[in-house]
Amino acid sequence: MPVSTFPGGVRHLEVTSDHAGQRLDNFLLRELKGAPKSLIYRIVRKGEVRLNGGRVQPDHRLQDGDVVRIPPVRLAEGERAPFRPPPEWIERLRAAVLHEDREVLVLDKPAGLAVHKGSGLNYGVIEVLRAARPGDAFLELAHRLDRETSGCLVLAKTAVALRRIQEAFRAGQVEKRYLVLTRGYWNHGPREVNLPLRRNVLRGGERMVEVLDDGKPSRTRFRPVSLGKLASLLEADIATGRTHQIRVHAAHIEHPVAGDDKYGDAAFNRTLVERCGLRRLFLHAHSLNLPLGGRDLAVSAPLDAELRDVLDRLRLVDGGGT
Repeated sequence: MPVSTFPGGVRHLEVTSDHAGQRLDNFLLRELKGAPKSLIYRIVRKGEVRLNGGRVQPDHRLQDGDVVRIPPVRLAEGERAPFRPPPEWIERLRAAVLHEDREVLVLDKPAGLAVHKGSGLNYGVIEVLRAARPGDAFLELAHRLDRETSGCLVLAKTAVALRRIQEAFRAGQVEKRYLVLTRGYWNHGPREVNLPLRRNVLRGGERMVEVLDDGKPSRTRFRPVSLGKLASLLEADIATGRTHQIRVHAAHIEHPVAGDDKYGDAAFNRTLVERCGLRRLFLHAHSLNLPLGGRDLAVSAPLDAELRDVLDRLRLVDGGGT
């Protein structure tokens, strides 16, 4: 079978400060451009990749001065296809930049685009940006948003910034607020939902997140913004960052998120399609405030025209309800 070989045979690369803090698998993906992730994991698992002479896991974080041994890699013809992001996503992400400086890049992530590839997806935000910005020596996701959630997404442009942001998230110093449309009239006032969540619960063959006593502690604070009989607009902030947290907590207290086809109310969703034209999850990370090395970074992302139109049709913009 025809093969292609990455040039240079065995290479020993010293990690510089630009890549300190980066995961080994991401470092290898950049060095072996076009290599599938399955191959990266295979050569690490077999010990062909070495870090400072020893074996290491793919998710190991590199340090300044580490030496990575990269073996020669042979790929079958057609396997090594350089990733070319769809032009429409390149343009959408260029237009989505909310803030950029030498340390961070903040996007208003569009709904429908995952933050990274996996689970049958060939690309996400990080893959598109790396392909579109080859001059960036370091670019890593600092946190996650669900594929169907839009709004503020932070990427780190240096290893130092990545560590600072992740430490701020772990310490609960990051304020991230969402706007969320939920079913029915919200008559609870400000309410905190403190219920443990466990992910990867199989229900009907589908992996779900559920409220279970043996789950991880999870807290979501809801505050009403505008109330209506059919639906209510809330602001939500999360004290913990569990997968699908807002969606599962909202559904558990019988106010499922509009447009949620996983945990939501199908009849409610159909009504919103018919009355308001809502064809996506109404969950938007509208503001973010985080400490970053002696300065506070505050960024906001307004609702897009589609979601504003839904609120207008529901007459929730000015506090009225139908």
